[in-house]
Amino acid sequence: MAGVRRPRSRRPSPADPRSSRAWLRLRAAAWTIGVITNGAGDIQRAKLAATGLADLVDGVAVSGDLEIRKPDLRLFELAATRCGVSLADGGWMVGDNPAGDIGGGRQAGLRTIWLRGRPWPDGLPAAHHVVEDVTDALAILLTKE
Repeated sequence: MAGVRRPRSRRPSPADPRSSRAWLRLRAAAWTIGVITNGAGDIQRAKLAATGLADLVDGVAVSGDLEIRKPDLRLFELAATRCGVSLADGGWMVGDNPAGDIGGGRQAGLRTIWLRGRPWPDGLPAAHHVVEDVTDALAILLTKE
């Protein structure tokens, strides 16, 4: 899962009770939450529903619905639009895929948090923050505007 605008793992998952509390705190702090994901639309929406967090999400952009994939800027733009915001307003991208999530987020003008795991490719600019799990990423977001 990915946060878009102020307002997504083998480490505590988005549905982990600690993570769930942090997602609720983001919502209470008036963050706008979006999901940008690669894959088949029905499968990705089922995954989101299984987390129990779907009601907290303002907008979803799934590559399988559009035949474009992260890091394509158009997927980020669509997510922002579905959230009722503009990428020009800034925001954050949280993800575990260096090229798709972090590279795509940076290309979209977003600040980034990488959930460490996959190897980092040579030549890709660094994420703004690097964390071990989604709970740590959410804690960073809760300190930001």
